[in-house]
Amino acid sequence: MDFMQEYEKWLHSPALSPEEHAELESIKDDPKEIESRFFGPLEFGTAGLRGTMYTGLHNMNIHVIRWATQGFADVIAAEGEEGKRRGVAICMDCRNHSMEFARAAAEVCAANGIHVRIFDSLRPTPELSFAVREYGCQAGINVTASHNPKEYNGYKVYWQDGAQLPPKHADEVARKMKELDVFDCVKTMDYDQAVAQGRITLMGAETDEKFLANVMEQVNDKAVVEQMADTFTMVYTPFHGTGYKLIPEALKRLGMKHVICVPQQMVIDGDFPTVVSPNPENPEGFYLAVELAKEHGADFILGSDPDADRVGIMVRTKEDDFVVISGNQTGVLLLDYLIGAKRRTGKMPDKPVALKTIVTTEMARKVAEVNGLQCYDTFTGFKFLAEKKDELESSGAGKVIFSYEESYGYMLGDYVRDKDAVSASVELTEMAAWYASQGMTLYDALQALFKKYGYYGERTMNLVMPGLDGLKKMADLMAGLREQPPAEIAGVAVKQQKDYKDGSVVETATGARSQMELTGSNVLRYEMADGTSLIVRPSGTEPKVKVYILANGADKEECDGKVAKYAAWAESLKD
Repeated sequence: MDFMQEYEKWLHSPALSPEEHAELESIKDDPKEIESRFFGPLEFGTAGLRGTMYTGLHNMNIHVIRWATQGFADVIAAEGEEGKRRGVAICMDCRNHSMEFARAAAEVCAANGIHVRIFDSLRPTPELSFAVREYGCQAGINVTASHNPKEYNGYKVYWQDGAQLPPKHADEVARKMKELDVFDCVKTMDYDQAVAQGRITLMGAETDEKFLANVMEQVNDKAVVEQMADTFTMVYTPFHGTGYKLIPEALKRLGMKHVICVPQQMVIDGDFPTVVSPNPENPEGFYLAVELAKEHGADFILGSDPDADRVGIMVRTKEDDFVVISGNQTGVLLLDYLIGAKRRTGKMPDKPVALKTIVTTEMARKVAEVNGLQCYDTFTGFKFLAEKKDELESSGAGKVIFSYEESYGYMLGDYVRDKDAVSASVELTEMAAWYASQGMTLYDALQALFKKYGYYGERTMNLVMPGLDGLKKMADLMAGLREQPPAEIAGVAVKQQKDYKDGSVVETATGARSQMELTGSNVLRYEMADGTSLIVRPSGTEPKVKVYILANGADKEECDGKVAKYAAWAESLKD
């Protein structure tokens, strides 16, 4: 693609607003900036689209939204009149332009004869997954960039099961987009006219109530919350996002009397003015919550990301400090608690199963197996966890009680097929209250689990590779590791290399090869002689390669030593 030619096409298109024309005029003497915006389109994958909000083919803007929606509408229409009648559910988060983009998507779907159900205002991502399932929709669209910085927006797409789009349909949308001109091939119509004609209908409080009813069904031991309600205090922050309404309401219905919300971060604002990054994985964002927790004597802090699919926690230590509990550790705590709570209350199903991703701590498998549960791995992404859940349950092989991945995503129940910060917040609070009834914080609980199951440590490294050459650097890194597989890393022998792209398993010492069940993902895994697992994976949504270090050992010191040693190796991969 000739980026200058594409730039000129956009610059002179009557589809652009005066403001958009002015924006493109302002970069006419900056060929590097022009190239970064027009060298090619944003790649449509199973996670949809995600990018910075500028005018350009490689950015998130209303024209790219309409173009992608036309491609998606063609895929929906291929399901026949019934697929169009079942229609699409549409949701949006708090980000700048999210409502504008969501309405634009609705206008394209309506113009293509596809019935639209759209939320009347911002809602959590899991409620979109729920709405697709609850109303029998053919598909779903969610305008969100999840936990990315304020410059970003995104376009997530869902299929009829309520999970994000499977690869087959994502590939078909991408193929359709290549066939369509970004301006000339898009059908659209006036939003208000579409509403008046019944092509677009609104969802609101009624759907909220149905969703919350399902959330509350995940509660296992409400009695313990009621027992602790007068004394247990917690702090919550939505980081300016969609959790602001439903999570406090769900905690109230759980029976919590003392939920202190961070007032500055309860304000809906796509600029996220109080944080550098609205991501609960970054502990810096919790500073206001920590201040409140210390002021009110709270032991438990909970924060959800802007689209309320991820949730992170901080807990008080005996030294009166607040520490982050990682996503891996939070999932282990929840899994162990759910097993105990379901058995205590008679709610444990036959053939219980836990699900995790290949980059999630092996401590979860230990917890599951010690307690008599099966534990299965999937590729990273909740569409794969949802797919495995449906496969196991439809075949009668097992009933999934919990699914999670290390990046603060947790899924409970049958009503969603995506990570859900609303139900996770409820269960995390129930768990924290139960441990409080035992005289323990969640920090104490985690230390007890390490004593019971062994010590595990982990670190996720983000090797950021931005700019035009970022994708090439990422591809070169993965190709180099495949062409010259390391026999040792950081002075430790590589026992085994797993390549999830072709499913191959190679024993380093002998060269013996075998085959895994999981194939088709650009991920490399090294099993080290000291028991550490190293996983290298390009991100599907951001310009970075992720390196996961999963260690275990006799104690914290041993694990920390292993993590530090391999972190130095991971850093060297950027060179």
